[in-house]
Order: sequence, then C-alpha cells, then structure tokens
Amino acid sequence: MVLQVQTSAYEAKTQEIAKQLLAATQENRSFFSSLRDQMRWDDKLLAWAMSNPGLRVQLFRFIDTLPALHSKSEIASHLQEYLGDESVELPSALKGMLNFANPDSMPGQVAATTVGTAVETLAHKYISGENIKQVIKTVERLRKEKMAFTIDLLGEAVITEAEAQSYLERYLELMQQLVEASKNWTAIPAIDEADGEPIPKVQVSVKLTAFYSQFDPLDAKGSEERVSDRIRILLRRAKELGAAVHFDMEQYAYKDITLSILKKLLLEEEFRQRTDIGMTIQAYLRDSEQDTKDLISWLKERGYPLTIRLVKGAYWDQETIKAAQKHWPQPVYNDKAATDANFETITQLLLENHQYVYSAIGSHNVRSHSRAIAIAESLNVPRRRFELQVLYGMGDKVAKALVDKGYRVRVYCPYGELLPGMAYLIRRLLENTANSSFLRQNLENRPIEELLAPPVVKDAENFPPSSHPVVPLSSSFLGAADTDYAEEETRRKSAQAFQSVRQQLGKTYLPLINGEYVNTPEFVDSFNPSNFSEVVGKVGLISVEQAEQAMQTAKAAFPGWKKTPAKQRADILRKAGDLMELRRAELSAWIVLEVGKPVKEADGEVSEAIDFCRYYADEIERLDKGVNYDIPGETNRYIYQPRGIAVVISPWNFPLAIACGMTVAALVSGNCTLLKPAETSSVITAKLTEILIEAGFPKGVFQYVPGKGSQVGAYLVNHPDTHVIAFTGSQEVGCRIYAEAAILKPGQKHMKRVIAEMGGKNAIIVDESADLDQAVVGVVQSAFGYSGQKCSAASRVIVLQPIYDAFVQRLVEATKSLNIGEAELPSTQVGPVIDANARDRIREYIEKGKAEAEVALELPAPEQGYFIGPVIFSEVSPNAVISQEEIFGPVLAVIRVKDFQEALAVANGTNYALTGGLYSRTPSHIQQAQTEFEVGNLYINRNITGAIVGRQPFGGFKLSGVGSKAGGPDYLLQFLEPRAVTENIQRQGFAPIEGAD
Repeated sequence: MVLQVQTSAYEAKTQEIAKQLLAATQENRSFFSSLRDQMRWDDKLLAWAMSNPGLRVQLFRFIDTLPALHSKSEIASHLQEYLGDESVELPSALKGMLNFANPDSMPGQVAATTVGTAVETLAHKYISGENIKQVIKTVERLRKEKMAFTIDLLGEAVITEAEAQSYLERYLELMQQLVEASKNWTAIPAIDEADGEPIPKVQVSVKLTAFYSQFDPLDAKGSEERVSDRIRILLRRAKELGAAVHFDMEQYAYKDITLSILKKLLLEEEFRQRTDIGMTIQAYLRDSEQDTKDLISWLKERGYPLTIRLVKGAYWDQETIKAAQKHWPQPVYNDKAATDANFETITQLLLENHQYVYSAIGSHNVRSHSRAIAIAESLNVPRRRFELQVLYGMGDKVAKALVDKGYRVRVYCPYGELLPGMAYLIRRLLENTANSSFLRQNLENRPIEELLAPPVVKDAENFPPSSHPVVPLSSSFLGAADTDYAEEETRRKSAQAFQSVRQQLGKTYLPLINGEYVNTPEFVDSFNPSNFSEVVGKVGLISVEQAEQAMQTAKAAFPGWKKTPAKQRADILRKAGDLMELRRAELSAWIVLEVGKPVKEADGEVSEAIDFCRYYADEIERLDKGVNYDIPGETNRYIYQPRGIAVVISPWNFPLAIACGMTVAALVSGNCTLLKPAETSSVITAKLTEILIEAGFPKGVFQYVPGKGSQVGAYLVNHPDTHVIAFTGSQEVGCRIYAEAAILKPGQKHMKRVIAEMGGKNAIIVDESADLDQAVVGVVQSAFGYSGQKCSAASRVIVLQPIYDAFVQRLVEATKSLNIGEAELPSTQVGPVIDANARDRIREYIEKGKAEAEVALELPAPEQGYFIGPVIFSEVSPNAVISQEEIFGPVLAVIRVKDFQEALAVANGTNYALTGGLYSRTPSHIQQAQTEFEVGNLYINRNITGAIVGRQPFGGFKLSGVGSKAGGPDYLLQFLEPRAVTENIQRQGFAPIEGAD
C-alpha cells in the first residue's frame, strides 16, 4: 500500500504559488532540443550524461581524474581509456573526437583542449570563483540581482594539522576581505535588513571537521577541545567584522558530535546572545525530524534565535555504500519521495517555531520552496525569520522568480581552485543528471501536475531509523558489524568495559588439558605494552610432559569428535560467535591492554573472530554435502573426513582473530585441536578458551596449551601424532616448522600438512593520476595503524617521479598530525610496539635506515611504554635493507621511480608476496596491476590492511606463506582428507533408474 503524505491546509496555497513560480521559470522549448541547437561542449556533455547512464559514470570518473593530469597528452590518453571502454555507447560527435591514434597527435591535443575547456566551463557554472577577487565580483553581481550570499571554501581534504590551521586562516582572510569590499556596497533593503533589523551583508559557511585533522567521534572530548579552540577564534573575529558564520553538516558519522559541539559552544556566555550563527539539518537522514525537535527545544532554552538551514543532503551515495559495507542500518531514506516528504515536515516544524528559529530553506525544487512560502504566509512569519536558499549555478531561474516575488534569497557560493573543487562539481553534476532530480524533470518538460504533486512515500520508508533493515550485500555471507563509535551509547559501553577489565588485571590463567585447568611448573607475566609496569595477567606455561598428556587426550577424543555430525559442530561455532558478540566490548578492552592495539582496531579484530566462527560453520555444512558424480548403475560420492590432531601456533599481533580462525577451522572440520598462543598474548587466548568451552566443545577436543615455543611448540610440531600444523608468525620460525614437519618420525603413519602465514614486505604504488588526499590517508593508515605490526602493513611506498615531492611533503605532515599514546586513549592512532625485544629490533633497523637513506620524519614517543614514533625514510634504494627485510614496526621507506613499469618491478622485487596496494585513476595501470602485481591480496584505491572474512580472504605466496587463504572457500579443505566412494548398484543386470515408475 502506498501512503499519501497527508494533504494539509497548506496544500492549495502550495499549488497556487508553485504554478506561478514554475510559469516564470519554464521555457517553451524542450531542453534537449535547445541543447542540440547549441554547440557548447559543456552543455553537450551534460545532456549526454543525462541520456546515457554508462557514459555518465565514465565521464564523471574522467572529470574526477582531471585535476591530476598535467599535460594534454595525459588528458587525451585518459579520455580514450575512460570513454573508449566497450561498455560505453558514445554519441557520434564524441566518437569522432576520440578517434585519434596517438595522444600526442594533433587530433589528440584538440580532443584534450576541447574536453578540458568544456569541463572548466562546467566548473565555472557551479564554482563562484577561483580566488577572493573573483568571488567578490560574483557576489557583487548577485547583490545587483537582489540576492544575498554565503561563501564556502573548497579545497583538499584536511588531513594534516597544518591544513587545519590554514583552513582557519583562509576563512579569517576571506571574511576580512569581503567585509572590506562590502563597505563600498550600496544597501539593498530586500536582503540587508528585515523588520527594521540589519542583516549581516557577509556570511561564510564552514565545515567543523576541517578545524581538526584527526576529528573522530570515538575521541569526542579531544575532538571537541581542538575544534572549539579554532571555532572560538573564528566567531570572535566574525563579530569584530560584523560577518555571519554558518556551520555546514557533513557525513552522518559526524552529525551527532557536530550538533553536540555547537550546542555546548553556543551556550557559553561569550556566544549565547549571538544570532548571526547558523546550523544545518539534512532531510535525507531518517533521524533529522527528531534532531530538529531537539534543536528547537535547545533554542528555547538558549533564549536567542539562530538560523537552521534545511537541505536535502549531499552524500547519499556515500552514506548508503558505507552502511552496506559496514552492515550498519541505513541512515538515509532510500526513496527520494520520502526525503521530499520529510523536508516538508521539517519545513513546517521550523516555520511553526519561528519565534525561536530563523529558517533557511535550501532547495532547487519549486514545490519545496512553494510549500515553505505557503506555510510562512499562512502563519505571518516575519521576514527576518525566513529565507530561501539555492546553490550557485543551480536553480538560477527559480531564484530570480523568488526575488521577483519579494522573498529574500541567499545563494550558496563555493569558491576555490577549480581542480581541487572537482569533488564538489561531481556532486552537483550527479544531482543535476539524476532521474529523480526536480531540475532535470523540469528541463524535460514533465507535466506540471506531476512536477508539483505531493511526495508519495512507500510503506518501507515508514520504519523508524533504528529498526530500518541493514542493506544486504550481493555475497551470501553477512559479516558481524563493527561498533559504530559515532553513537554515544557505544562509547559509554567501551569505557565501562575498560573499567570492568581493569578490575580483573593481574589474575592467573592456567592451561586447559582434558577439560581441566591444570597447574604448571612455570608462569610468565603478560604486561601492558603501553605501560610495562602493569601486569595484565599471569599465565601458566605447560611442560613437555603436560604437552604429551594433552596429545594423548586429543588422540582419545578424536574418534568421538570425528563422528559428531557436521551440523552439530557448526552450531557450536555459531554459539561461540554469538558469545563473542555479547562480550565484544570486554574482548576489545583485553586486546587493547594486552597487546597495545588501539580501540577501533581491537573492535575490528573481534568482528573478524566472530566472522571466522560463522563463516566456517557455513562452510563445513557446504562441504559436508560432498559431491555426487553418479552414472547409471553406479553411485560415486566425493566426501571429506577430518585429518586427526591439529596444532595451532598463533601470533600476538591478532591474538583473538587469528588464534580463533585457525582453531575453529580445525575444530569444525572434526579435528581435535591444541592451541599454543604467543606468550605475549596468552591472556586473550585464555578468554577465547572460556568462550569455546561455554559454546560446547567437549573435553579433550579443544585444549589450551600455552608454553615456550622453543620447547613445547617444537615438541608438538615434531610429534608423530600431529596431523596438521597451522602457524602464523615469522618467516624464520615458519620455515623451520615446514622443514621439521617434513621429516617422518618413528611410528608416524601420515604426512603432516603445514599451513603457514609468514609476513610480508608490502608495497603501495602511487602513480601520477592518484587522488593524493586518498593516497596519503591510505598510506598513513596502512603503514602506522597498530604501529606497523600487521602482517599486511605497508612498509614501502613506491611513488612516481612527477608527484614524489608533493606526496612526501603531505605524507610527512599527515603523519606528524597523528596522536601517539597509550592504546586505551580514544585519541590514540599510534600505540606501543609489543615488547622491549621488538622495540630494540626496530631501533636497529632505524639506524640502518639512517645509513642508507634520508630521514624525512622521525617522531618522538612517550617513555613509559614500548613506544616508537613513526619514521619515514625518503630517497630509499629498492635494494636497501629497509626496502627488503620485514621490520614489523612503524617504519616506512618511500622509493622514487620513473614510471609505472619500474614501480611494478620494484614492488615485486622482494622475497614476499602478501599484500600490495595501488592508488591510481588510470584504467590501464589498474588493469596491469591486477595481472602483474605479485601479491596474495591486492587493494586498489584503498588501504591495504583490514581484510574481511568472506570478502577479502587473506594470505600470500612466495615466502609470505604456504596454504590457502584464511576466510576463503578453500581454507577448510586443508584440515580435511577427501575420499571417493564408488558402489556398483547393478544386480543381475538391473539397476534402480532415476525417474522410472
């Protein structure tokens, strides 16, 4: 059933006003025919994009790449690569233009010039100027047309503290110059005053996140302090100058913290009486109506009105994609009509509270504006308390018609260099060419009744935000959702978990053998690497005799476990996953405190452990069906059986996820399993043990056997009853296990299977077409996340000559802006390394690096833990020690290469092949990397860490490891023996025939 938005008392008036406005804006001729008559390429590109979805995608991707292209031949070759794609149907004019043999040829240069100029012209339509001088000209022209303005500064994403400071300074300069210029402007009563009250002539719009490069809801307090300091400077200066300041709204993740910071700040004595400040509400968000109600209540308490700008919202694609990838509820309405209906609801809410709030209604939809006017006129809303807004270059005719009718119209004018402004331009183009866009429908001369009809909302959109379903992905496996720390409740839970875990520090954890916790001759303390005076727990280490006892117990338990139906084994795994989900915040806290992993990354690790349980449970049920290869008169079954006893030797760097993944894979496949964790992370594996026992693994089937690797580990590897060894750790130990496992021991009646993941020397290539904002952020995360202690971490970045210097400069600034500190602090991005041995080994590599390369950055680090500040070396030779050997710490080598071919050769020039990355917007480079970059996991235009089960199965080749990828469809096969069973079912010449009566 379809619900009609309630037709209220305002509807008749809305229709009447809308028809008048529409008549003033509509041309007599069809948009497309008028475009065809014109020969302007910028208009043609837009018209083609509207009529051809395939071309639209490729064209916008090309426009996105344009800022990085510095010569005509580069532009020409990218034009051919993007638009020459077979999937794109080209209009004949464009086809003719792209038909050149060589990008350097005259036709290639002409094509580059034509399209380059067209895109520049397009950009000038939506961007109000490249510098302040041009902007002043634009706003003076707007004022002549009786339109007010607000200015927004476009530019690179703010990823360094230097950029955040520069953002503030550029706004202070912008306000200064605009106010200076405004002294010569003639007063225009329609926009400079209302109800006898002056309105500031100058208004700027700012983004909160741009005032602090490490803005993060998880660190709500730290973000608030840093941002508020800069905002106070801006607001004080605005007051001195007599300019107004408006705060834009950005991505959903920042919404709650943005509103919270502004509400707190604007209640401070200094700012409480200010009415020249505004905030923004986005109607496409499901919780925007509630946010508006909360803001109105807060404004009543504040006692002085502020402006609320109501917009539809500009990040729809981004929000839906992020929610789908994270398995989070969808924050936006899926249906445009639902957004339009919500927009009208909120418009009414704002205008009915006009004594507390100034409404600024931002839209290009004639119906939305008419609705606002109808309500404002019916309620006699004073002129000062109500204005209409449009974006520069969009809805110009609507704006003119509104001015002619006597309403105050403000134009939102972005300014800045055209090329960094491309991201903004593409958002505008997407909006302009979308099928559901009012502007497009109006240009296509849709019937007036259809254009002005009240929005009709589908049933599905009436769910409250919290109950809205998670958008399913195309893959059948749905992973666990990471914690969304943008929600205050999750931050509170995390803080509580730390309190509770801290009260349990220092306890003793014993091994589990034959279902009993047993005493041991030797104990080891596990320390908090952020503060090595703090003991996380004491762990009992088993002796070789106890290892033998555990082995005999496993041997005795195997026949019963082997016969346990796969479904039953899978259900125990699912229960373990559910228990981890219940204990998520607590498990994260243990990971943070025992191995020094920052909070968000620890939470992601818990998700991975849960995913392994659920994914391998599904996988064993799939494999348990076996395969039938029957023919008439004969059945042929292909089935799997468990191998026997598995020894799991797990690392400290993913103490829960990798230990859990290897262990539950062995268990669910029907093998009895002994888990020997790294000594530095044995408390977390003790917690995993509690969960596996509670989930229902029988006595002797799973045993927790912490011990010294050189004694107990070696004993178990060499034991004749061991069938499978699953190991993650260093190349040296992995190769030794591989060699020892190959030797047949007395009494051994089988060959051992070794699965070993042994690290990497992972490289990211950044080519000259890369988006540097994206590349710098991705490299910083990949290299310094968890202090470079992930097997997948980037330790080399290979940069092409033309952008090398610019890249290194921004990389250094972005890394300088990171917060180094105790892993538990929500502000921390770089925590400690695992222990003193690791710290000292990494320091040795840093000294080697200083002898063979230039130090671009060496950050200081706190003293009380095992800290090492990030180090970046530049001008590193591809054959240097720091380019070839795995360091496992926050040390990055930046290598300069002349072209893409050399970049691939350098990337492949080590003994490893685990993960690799490429930042590029050149389709041929992306294609080439997919086939020639020798890595198990290749990541394109994103960071190279954080593989997700069932999405990016993880593992490498060469000396990075042996065996199949964890979290992938082949992984369980390594713990199973395949068998084929054939039966002849013919008797005396007859056999059952399928389908016969």
